[in-house]
Amino acid sequence: MTTHPTEKCSILIVDDIDENLIALEALLGPLGQKLVRAHSGEEALKAMLRQDFAVVLLDVLMPGMDGFETAANIKRLDQTKDVPVILLTGAEVEADYAYRGYSIGVADFLTKPFDPWLLRTKVSIFLDLYRKNRQLIAQAEQLRRLFSEAGTTTPPKALTGASEDEATPERLEDRPPSPETAPRATTAWPEEPRATTAWPEDRLAEIGEQLAQVELLLRDTKGSEAPTLADRVAELERAVGGLLLRPE
Repeated sequence: MTTHPTEKCSILIVDDIDENLIALEALLGPLGQKLVRAHSGEEALKAMLRQDFAVVLLDVLMPGMDGFETAANIKRLDQTKDVPVILLTGAEVEADYAYRGYSIGVADFLTKPFDPWLLRTKVSIFLDLYRKNRQLIAQAEQLRRLFSEAGTTTPPKALTGASEDEATPERLEDRPPSPETAPRATTAWPEEPRATTAWPEDRLAEIGEQLAQVELLLRDTKGSEAPTLADRVAELERAVGGLLLRPE
């Protein structure tokens, strides 16, 4: 599913006190996103299993399942483990709060009372990352579709990352006959044409454009692996460009 930059993202706000939820809604309202309430950790987990969220704002002090336990359960489930969680704490916090939170996988902390600008800035960062990730997923899906429509379920060798020195496994029908199986007639063994996949120029151009968009997203994404992935995508772009320029 493609997430357009203007499309609303969902933000989950979790607190057992209605007044705190109302305050959060007022502070986050200018972002223009969809705000979903949860009054407990259990309610938050149920909401996250029903729909996707860009970020979760989670109060630490709640009856029953507190913020730490709720965050641990979020990070334990495959469906929700990648959703960033911001813990909301009171002015007086225990010394081990940061250690407990970061060891669970919490993305950040915010202390009450909130600075409106700081709150919206932190949430906006996670909204931006969510949109970029969704765009990358959409680009990958489009590339797979293009490869499929081009007449193959896998990209050509130039797009797979295989080195030029790697041998492509031969099909049995493509192998030359061995001396034991070759006919002993004086005529030369007929050379069968190899099956090739035709890649229409317009399809290759579209694939190259998609790769360029993926590279731009990766260049603008924070993370230690993003530059390496972007360099690899750039190599694939050049490979596609070489296919377009290759004479018939």
